[in-house]
Amino acid sequence: MNKQELIVAIQERAIHYKDSGVPKNSVEAVLDSLADVLNAALIKGDEVALPGIGKFSAEERAARKGRNPATGAEIDIAAKVVPKFSAAKTLKDAIAFG
Repeated sequence: MNKQELIVAIQERAIHYKDSGVPKNSVEAVLDSLADVLNAALIKGDEVALPGIGKFSAEERAARKGRNPATGAEIDIAAKVVPKFSAAKTLKDAIAFG
């Protein structure tokens, strides 16, 4: 599902929660704002929990040795911070039981 398909799906679901429709540009603005808030929080080292979906956090990966798959030569992989997602039990159960 790409961004536009997600916007349409959210817009269609929002009708069930509200008597009137929600404009696509409003849904897109909320999605963009969510991404901005999530990025800013992770950069600061905060965790972001989305109830029923999961928790986003940033995790440090230590430097390590790796191998170039083409040549087999050993290479150094630098330490870095990567995003991490932990799914909520609600989401795991929904997927498991379809």
